[in-house]
Amino acid sequence: MSHRLEDVIALFDGLFQPTIKTRLVRGGDEPLYLPADAQSPWHRVIFARGFFASALHEISHWCIAGARRRELEDYGYWYLPDGRDADQQRQFESVEVAPQALERLFAEACGLPFNVSVDNLGEVQVDREGFRARVEARAERYLREGLPPRAAAFRRALAAFYHEGESRETAVAAGRALLEPVASAGSRRLETVD
Repeated sequence: MSHRLEDVIALFDGLFQPTIKTRLVRGGDEPLYLPADAQSPWHRVIFARGFFASALHEISHWCIAGARRRELEDYGYWYLPDGRDADQQRQFESVEVAPQALERLFAEACGLPFNVSVDNLGEVQVDREGFRARVEARAERYLREGLPPRAAAFRRALAAFYHEGESRETAVAAGRALLEPVASAGSRRLETVD
């Protein structure tokens, strides 16, 4: 099975460009989220160096971010680079469990292996297996309780395209079918906490 970036970009853009004015963009060395501005009418989920896994990871962060956070560059967060101390690493891992759980579900929908990222090459001892167990438990909880609406729609489109062999257009339509009930619910819609 071929995993071309053009396909995942087309699936994401097909779902979210017309509905939430958001596009998936291949970027440089670092991922970034940029809200629409004077240079672009689109919100942009920018993934690093053309890596498929980076695209899925950045999409997972976007699927969790609430409406208010999606109006802020990088959702209003800042990134601590490699070399985090033990407390900073624990904080990093606590906010990465949910997005990496979604990334695992997206990778599975594409038929790809998933590896957790502890993202720290510093001196601190990292419990990679413990973190993996927390990510797996969160993914299973998502499966039992339901994914956030945008994540559910994207996962459905991925599964339709990669597992069911549907065209991009049919896969996007399958994902959109999950978004329509959310949009019609209006103010009762469940958003992730900002």
